[in-house]
Amino acid sequence: MHDTTLGPAPRTPWYREPWPWILMAGPVAAVLGGAVTAWLAVTHQDGLVADDYYKRGLAINRTLERERAASALGVKASAVFSPAGDAVRVYVDGLPPGAAGLSLKLAHATVAGHDRVVPLERNAGGWFDGRFQAVEPGKWKVLLEDSAGRWRVTGLWLPAAEGTIELGVEP
Repeated sequence: MHDTTLGPAPRTPWYREPWPWILMAGPVAAVLGGAVTAWLAVTHQDGLVADDYYKRGLAINRTLERERAASALGVKASAVFSPAGDAVRVYVDGLPPGAAGLSLKLAHATVAGHDRVVPLERNAGGWFDGRFQAVEPGKWKVLLEDSAGRWRVTGLWLPAAEGTIELGVEP
């Protein structure tokens, strides 16, 4: 009888084995994820962080004073936006005598660069009209104030929703 023993198995190079590739996949994915994160951080502006956050914090008291003044004066307003989202008509109830001009600020909920200030002009019917460039969809804070900065009322506007929004003092 003839002895048939197997010789040593043929050696294959490491790169043809699956385990080294499986073990390297995790660190490679982490490096690629870090590179993508770094690229996003460098190329995209963070609109939520204000450069002058300290000054804005100090201005909160002034804002609260203007809202208290609007409440004491009984100022309330209704705003009707055009279906195209590029015009507004505002009626102010309790408008103090001698109020010179009004402006409406449309503040985007997350991106300060999209904010708009709309000067309002009084028409013959006692309403105030303003035109502006159409806004992007989303949630907008509406701030109505007199030109002297004595009072301010606010509300929320969703351009997709139709109807009148009420502006008043936040509780």
